[in-house]
Amino acid sequence: MIRVLGLTKKFNEITAVNEASFEVRDGEVLGFLGPNAAGKTTTMRVITGFLAPTKGTVKVGELDVREDSLKIRKKIGYLPESVPLYDDMKVYEYLKFIAEVRGVSASKIKERIKEMIDVCGLSKVIRQQIGELSKGYRQRVGLGQAMIHDPEILVLDEPTSGLDPNQIVEIRSLIKRLGEKKTVILSTHILSEVQATCSRVVIINEGKIVASGTTEELTKQAEGKERVYVEVKGAGDSFESVVANLSGVNKVSAKGGSASGGNIVNNIASWEIETDSDIRETLFNLAVENGWKILEMRREQASLEDVFRNLTT
Repeated sequence: MIRVLGLTKKFNEITAVNEASFEVRDGEVLGFLGPNAAGKTTTMRVITGFLAPTKGTVKVGELDVREDSLKIRKKIGYLPESVPLYDDMKVYEYLKFIAEVRGVSASKIKERIKEMIDVCGLSKVIRQQIGELSKGYRQRVGLGQAMIHDPEILVLDEPTSGLDPNQIVEIRSLIKRLGEKKTVILSTHILSEVQATCSRVVIINEGKIVASGTTEELTKQAEGKERVYVEVKGAGDSFESVVANLSGVNKVSAKGGSASGGNIVNNIASWEIETDSDIRETLFNLAVENGWKILEMRREQASLEDVFRNLTT
């Protein structure tokens, strides 16, 4: 659906995006991740036709962003981080205005507004002035304006920014539903949101694409070493020295408040062990031999946060 090909965007001497290339497949929800000033918003603005590339290009189907910018904009619904709302307009008036600007035929405007009210949950505020709305409802109105012309593609830049936990869940559910019918590019700093809603992830750092794949693929690449978390009672500080001498153990780290032995309360300590192989059975046998009591033991998987930090720091 979308191909970004060697995209470079410069602002005077500053290179915001540097030779970035990736694809967005038809009907997928793509998580577009990166730290602040990584080039996410600039890339999204080029895709949506708000900015022209310095070098390279973006193609939507067979349309080129340099030559067919207006045609591409008709196919895209864009929700920027700062939602473009007119505070002195009522919600219904605003959606009607956007529908007219977007070229929705007069006979379909009421139908499209009604659908946006249902999809975005705007029935309670449809007659209210936008300036009186909460942040959550402003985001919903922003989504409504992005979808009013029924675009094939949605580009959402930080759609849950500033929302409370309940509102985040609601918007996340809405994005998942939209992803069943449309191609979605979602930029966010909330990594749990990406894991919950996105089928694939692209990570950008300092203007360059540093990773691309499903969350499972990226975490698999990042795992490398085995990590085991264990909470044990009765071992005291001796646990570290005993386990560190086991074959294949690379590192034993205290978890919790204490520098040695983690959170030693009631003779309970927490540890993280990095090894070349799975040593859970060995740890269990060691605990039996030494009279320790294992209260918790789990194999820790690399998370999307681990991947993100490894690639962007």
